[in-house]
Amino acid sequence: MELKARAKDPFKVKASCLILGAWEKGFSTPLLSRLDQTMQGAIRRAVRSGEFSGKKGEMLILHPSPEFPAQKILLVGVGPRNQFDLEQLRQAAGRALGALVGQHLSQVVCALPLLAIPQAGLAERIQATAEGSLLATYRFTRYQSRKTLQETLLPKGLTLLVERPKDLEQADQAISTATRICRAVSLARDLVNEPGNVKSPEWLADQARAAAAEGEFNCTVIDRQSLVRDGFGALLGVAQGSEREPCLILLEHLGGPADAAPVALVGKGVVFDAGGISLKPAEKMDEMKMDMAGGAAVIGTLLAAALLKLPINLVGVIPAVENLPSGSAIRPGDILTSLSGKTIEVLNTDAEGRLILADALTYVKRFAPSLVIDLATLTGACVIALGQHASAVLGNDQSLVRQLIKAGESCGERLWQLPLWDEYDQQVKSEVADLKNTGGRPAGTITAAAFLKPFAEGTRWAHIDIAGTAWRDKPAPYATKGGTGVGVRLLLAYLQSLSCPRS
Repeated sequence: MELKARAKDPFKVKASCLILGAWEKGFSTPLLSRLDQTMQGAIRRAVRSGEFSGKKGEMLILHPSPEFPAQKILLVGVGPRNQFDLEQLRQAAGRALGALVGQHLSQVVCALPLLAIPQAGLAERIQATAEGSLLATYRFTRYQSRKTLQETLLPKGLTLLVERPKDLEQADQAISTATRICRAVSLARDLVNEPGNVKSPEWLADQARAAAAEGEFNCTVIDRQSLVRDGFGALLGVAQGSEREPCLILLEHLGGPADAAPVALVGKGVVFDAGGISLKPAEKMDEMKMDMAGGAAVIGTLLAAALLKLPINLVGVIPAVENLPSGSAIRPGDILTSLSGKTIEVLNTDAEGRLILADALTYVKRFAPSLVIDLATLTGACVIALGQHASAVLGNDQSLVRQLIKAGESCGERLWQLPLWDEYDQQVKSEVADLKNTGGRPAGTITAAAFLKPFAEGTRWAHIDIAGTAWRDKPAPYATKGGTGVGVRLLLAYLQSLSCPRS
């Protein structure tokens, strides 16, 4: 879908559909008053009948006279004016474009960026509208028949309106930024949605190589032989139940000064997780193709950082494995020696993500990073605690955690901090090894982070558990069912705050 900006009166632009926003109980705005007058009171009648009130999520389709330039008008409720912010704008755009998918529209004109938001400029409003629109029209259609594809036809073009011609330059730049970001999010979604029979560790490495070629950054893939030689015992332990060879993917975007310490991102890359010998229940096991969503977010973030030419040094590390039961799989009770030298008693082979992250967190230290952030679909306990509305964040540096939370609020990918007190360390101490890979049911998300903490020792570190947010069972305002690409926009918002700090 092609996006562009235009400075013109909304009621003088030819379009298949014109999208307008409406405050809850606020229909006296100049645009809506003009429209209501043009349509002989159609909006007032809809309000009186209870058909439309402007509440968040409400939509009303109007069919104006043939003389009107737009063939139809879509009114989108955006809720109370005093609660309207960039995320509500992003969601409103997503709902509107999502409702128009499949209607065989050519040109859609959107006036949502004209809605005022305190302390948000035009560029921010344009970018939010563009992001919501592009993400809402994402579809994973690679394996669909042509007939099904025709049923999900997208609008061919979307025009975002601004008030003055002099605003077009910054609007065009905001659209360009949003397009690059959404390209990266869509890549992450594609990687998550790909089926397990296609998605091997080597396949994931190939996708990382392709992203690196597109964004012109560096990609190195460390194969099994090298992993064995260097002593990645925890990672190899998880991988030994699968015939598919594991690998470690290293990505580098060198946009900052040569002597500047990089920011390190680590993403869990379990391409399919059956649980190993500790086999998962059959129900929803098909969704375990998404257990590499943390790795997908890292690939997407490196691509976006490169496309946006962020002036920062960035390292991405993705341990890629498959966790299956077989005659060669690790067993409960086995003891692994990690890359760090720490020994790990494996009590549950389905607690595998923390094992591969342990080696990845150890490995990334050789780059002397300024800080380390890992993302992982790590615990079912996180889904129980926070559902699909927020990811959990824990870490050993409160300033880093606070900055990530702020970045999440700004982009709509919210984080909620859980404690990581020393008392939780006792739950992952083993009687026969240095650590055990599960602390039991109590505080499962926290004890998973407590397990990772010793491997991140000596670095500023934050752990983000995206188990509840990486996959959706049903559509959201700007996410379809399936992989969400969560983490890409969050990390970009954080990285942009480092490279372009606000006064």
